Amino acid sequence: MGIIFYDCATAPSPRRARMVLAEKRVEHTRVEIDLRNGEHFSDAFRAINPNCTVPVLVTPDGETLADNASIARWLEEMYPDPPLFGVDALDRARVAEWLWRAEFDGLMAIMEVLRNSSKALEGRALPGPHRVEQIPELAERGRARAYRFLDTLNARAAETPWLAGQSFSVADIAAFVFVEFAAWVKIAPSDEHTDLATWLEAVRARPSASA
Repeated sequence: MGIIFYDCATAPSPRRARMVLAEKRVEHTRVEIDLRNGEHFSDAFRAINPNCTVPVLVTPDGETLADNASIARWLEEMYPDPPLFGVDALDRARVAEWLWRAEFDGLMAIMEVLRNSSKALEGRALPGPHRVEQIPELAERGRARAYRFLDTLNARAAETPWLAGQSFSVADIAAFVFVEFAAWVKIAPSDEHTDLATWLEAVRARPSASA
């Protein structure tokens, strides 16, 4: 059995894994999960991932990996070229630092905005099978956090070509998905974010950005 990847073309989380697969040129079978119509809550998908989330990657050995952290780490170990987690101790530490910042200050902030403000997500303020009510104040907090992180990314892009240094990494993937995800809630870089714009152009030029 080859690699099976459960995806949703319109969702940000699986896009991160999709970009890693593309960067590493890994052959796989893609299965689209229709989040809009609740396919992730179906009995069939719950049997694959009881958390009812995508992405999910099933390895050739039948092991199920159900989050970006485990999927990207497994792909790095199995397909080390090109490296996306750094090439030496300091490089790997910088990747870990900026990956965490992209997730915590960026992606989680936008998730707060979207899940606590969208009428379509009432009762779904957190991903997963359990009902969680929205808290409007969290949406406002998330919006402020997201704008601050755009400033942070612009400052970092002025210092180095990629977030962790000289090499493209999973940190760049996570931050890129954050910027594009932010557009869904009308948060975007300003004209003053010139270095961020240069970095975005470089990421968008990579084939994985269109995966």
